[in-house]
Amino acid sequence: MDQTSNSYHQPVLVSACVQAFAPAASGVIVDGTFGGGGHTRALLASYPLVTIIAIDRDPDALANTPDDGRVRVILGNFSEMQRLVNDELGAPPDTRGTVDGVLLDLGISSHQVDTAERGFSYRRSGPIDMRMGADAPARAGELVNELDRDELRNLIRRYGEERYAGRIAGAIVDARPITTTADLAAVIADAVPAAARRSGHPARKTFQALRIATNAELEALSTGLDSAIDLLKPGGRLCVISYHSLEDRITKRRIAAGAAACVCPPELPVCVCERRPELAPVGRIRPSEAEVAANPRSRSAVLRIAERIAA
Repeated sequence: MDQTSNSYHQPVLVSACVQAFAPAASGVIVDGTFGGGGHTRALLASYPLVTIIAIDRDPDALANTPDDGRVRVILGNFSEMQRLVNDELGAPPDTRGTVDGVLLDLGISSHQVDTAERGFSYRRSGPIDMRMGADAPARAGELVNELDRDELRNLIRRYGEERYAGRIAGAIVDARPITTTADLAAVIADAVPAAARRSGHPARKTFQALRIATNAELEALSTGLDSAIDLLKPGGRLCVISYHSLEDRITKRRIAAGAAACVCPPELPVCVCERRPELAPVGRIRPSEAEVAANPRSRSAVLRIAERIAA
């Protein structure tokens, strides 16, 4: 299944990513969330000497890999990027500084959303699955039907930042068992006040929360950012595209922490921690109005770019 990138997933901020990776034009770039491969294809087209290591936990995504000898494919979770990449390169698992760029395009692909049987969509009826790959420990339906009211409320509030988490959790528990995404979306909609239904689909935040929890996405991001930074050579670039505040906050804070120098208490007269910055922030980019018009799913995207510096 070598579909075109846009038929599987329309990538966002492609030109900005290609420009950001100009210093890695003849090196190795890790596409840690391959998805539809749109960013990888753009990098291959722009940089004839580049090598791409494409990682995805979803076999459907890797079946979409272009037929190009410069691409090396790994089925796995980007949270284990350092081990996976070094194994591919024939280096010890904890080796640092082996690649020139890392791209993380977070969230879910259009293909995953639009395929009803994957269970990601509140607009298409399917099983309540939401697993990005077989490595996810449980289906979202198990969370929906097995967590108690307080656990559900906390999950929806934490990962969905949903104002009506308590009402939604109570409605879900009262409606069990719930077996389809359409039924779940209807239960959520009925639990939300009518006024709140006019500002986007009322199930959006709850489905986001269930998806994040099912795939341990925030934990994977925290670990994956550490792995990415360890993998980068001095001068290597990190590009991370986030789609909601939880992802972007983790990315922003990790870049800021990597850019920090001395962390000694201010009362000490001299530095004793000997900490040196490992990252230099390069920029933060949002989609243009034209891109949002052409691809509405890009509306919430934020690209953060950082450069590895010698420690």
